[in-house]
Parts: sequence; structure tokens; C-alpha cells
Amino acid sequence: MLSPRLPSSTRCRLHPTSSGRYIHNLDTSLRHRSIQPPKPINPQHAIYLSKSTNPYFNLSLEDWFVLFRHKAPDEPLLLLYRDDPCVVIGRNQNLWKEVNLPALRVREGVPFIRRRSGGGTVYHDLGNTNFSIHLPRTSFDRHMTAQVVLRAVCSLGIDATVNDRNDICVGKEKISHFPQRAYHHGTMLISTQLNTLGDLLHNTKDTMETKGVASVRSPVRNLQQFNRGVTHEAFVDAVVHEFSKEYGIRNVDGEVQIVSEDNCRDIEYIQNGMSELPSWEWAYGQTPEFTYTVSQAFEWGTVTAKIRSKHGIILDCACSLSVADNSVSSISAIQPGVVDSLDPQLKDIERALLNRRYGFVSAMEILNSLGINGVDDETGSGVRAAKDIALWLERTMNS
Repeated sequence: MLSPRLPSSTRCRLHPTSSGRYIHNLDTSLRHRSIQPPKPINPQHAIYLSKSTNPYFNLSLEDWFVLFRHKAPDEPLLLLYRDDPCVVIGRNQNLWKEVNLPALRVREGVPFIRRRSGGGTVYHDLGNTNFSIHLPRTSFDRHMTAQVVLRAVCSLGIDATVNDRNDICVGKEKISHFPQRAYHHGTMLISTQLNTLGDLLHNTKDTMETKGVASVRSPVRNLQQFNRGVTHEAFVDAVVHEFSKEYGIRNVDGEVQIVSEDNCRDIEYIQNGMSELPSWEWAYGQTPEFTYTVSQAFEWGTVTAKIRSKHGIILDCACSLSVADNSVSSISAIQPGVVDSLDPQLKDIERALLNRRYGFVSAMEILNSLGINGVDDETGSGVRAAKDIALWLERTMNS
């Protein structure tokens, strides 16, 4: 039987002397719990712990549990895992709006991944533990599942609460986020690199209007900032304990089965998912429609571009040029009539971008469409102006 619903904001307090003793026990309790080594997934299990840190595998595994649950659909299931550094965006989100792509590119080996479910953008690394609680739809209650994780956090000696968005907080700062989904998954910040998180999720494209779901930004903290003794293993054991107690998991169901990539190699859905997630068609091609209006002042005038894209493809681009009275008169490098000649070139640039992949058009490709031989062609000031525009558009769409 499911426990009674608690108030929308719940605080969990502990006796001041209990946390250290409990954490000491937690560090050893996983060794005493029945843990099944990697082997073909047993349909009788309710609790799974992935030992892989490959985010493509773990996200595909989580989706597989949703679609092809081994246990009966009316029984609860818990999955816990950690990922190597990556940025994970929701299915209906705009990566150019959510992710600081220049900052991501300088961090070699840190990808962004579009998951198959909704929700906001999060940063994963080995200091971040992910949990996924699967329940029958008839008894699904996001607040109640948040309470399970809240009690686990409180058992680690941390005075935490659940806010009205079902995020777990200490004070006003978030330590865990639950996306709003039909099954409950979330992230728990234990010792994650918060500076990296802040850099990669910082974006200032205020003039980008998107039909996708926007993330809700909140200040965040790590559990270890409140209790240095908290570890991934301690949090996993605490969640397993509270989950088992809440849903009456016992005997073979209560055994934690270790999952690895090796014991899932024959599961076609997972293997296909690991191939699909990094593909352009999924990662970029699922981007909802958006319009980005940007302007750039050059020494010879200001260009404004309004770019509309859907599913990663540029649907149209409208470019306009404005020249202030004093912007050209003092620039001897701009020959008479050059500004006027840019108008037809802007039309050519608009046509060059049509039906191209947003973020994958180079300045050289744009210039070639104008009959200009690359970005180093300096013949004439009109060419130099066209080159300026092409380089600016490339930087804009790659940022």
C-alpha cells in the first residue's frame, strides 16, 4: 500500500548525533546486501545498479525499462547509475538555447545528449548519482517518489526539504532535480563539478524564441557541502533502503542486480539506442522550431539576420542592412556603391542558407555560393564586407 501523501513542502530533521554513525554503517552496508554480479537481467528483480558510466548506455537502459519492463507493470522498479561527464537535454528542448556550445567544445570528450523523455537540461559527471523510479500509472505520484529520495538524503544527516516543484533542496539551494515525467527520475549532486555545470549550462540567447521546453534555472549545491561523509555508495544504499521500505520489496526482489554493458549486448533496443542517441538525426534533428534574431555592427553598417529553423534545418533567413549617416563617411576603405551592392549579396546569402543544417554551415560555403573564392579572397571592399557577414553568421550559428 502506498504511504499517505505529505504536504507539498516537507522538512526532514535528524538527531544531531545520528548522521556520523549512520554514514559509517552505510559505507559497509552495500557489502553486506545481496548484490547479484553482472549476468542476463533477471525479471524478478526490482532494484538495478548500473556499473557502466557510459551515458549512452545508461540512458538507453533507462528507456528500455520504461518500454519493455521485465517485471510486471504493476510492480515498482528502481534504477541507479552514474555517467561520465556530459550534458543531457530533454527531448523537446533547443540545444542552442540550453547549452553553452563553445564552452562544451573546449572540453574534449564531453558530449551533449538528447534523452527520449522530457524535462530540463542537466549536467552529469561521476559526482552526480542518477535514480529512476518506475511505478504503475494508476499509483504514480511525483511527490511521493520525491519523499522516498528525501528520506534517503535525511538519513545521511542532511536537513533537506521538497519544494513545490518536487526538487530536493537544502535551504533555497537545489541538490536534486526531478523532471516532470510519467516515471520519476532525477539527479543527486554529491560532489559534482559545479563550476563546470555553471559554465556548460550558461546561455544568454535572449533573442532566440523557441517552441521547445525551457529549463528552470536554480542555484545548486552538492551534498558534500553539507556533509563531507556522503558518498555515491552511501546515497545508493540509502535510496535502496527507503525504496524497499516504501514499496515492501523483500527476498529476491530486494537483491540489487548489477547491470553492465556486457550483459546487455544481446538486447537490440539498448544497442540501437546507443547508436541513435549520438546521431545528427536525433541529437540535432529533434530540435523544435525556433527563430533567432541577431544583429552585428560592422565598420560599414549593421546587419540583422532573422533565422528560422525546425528539426535542425534552416527554413528561412531574412537579412537586412542599415547604415548610419556617419558610419561610412569616415571609412575610406569602403568604395562608393559597395553598401548598395550588398543588398543583392544578402539575398544570395539567404538562399545559400535555405534548407541547410543549422550550425553546420561554414563561412566558406556561404562565400562559395556568392562566387567568392573562400574567406581569404580580399578582392574589393564588397568582397571584404561579404566575408565579414559570412564569418559572423558561421560564429552565430555555432555558438
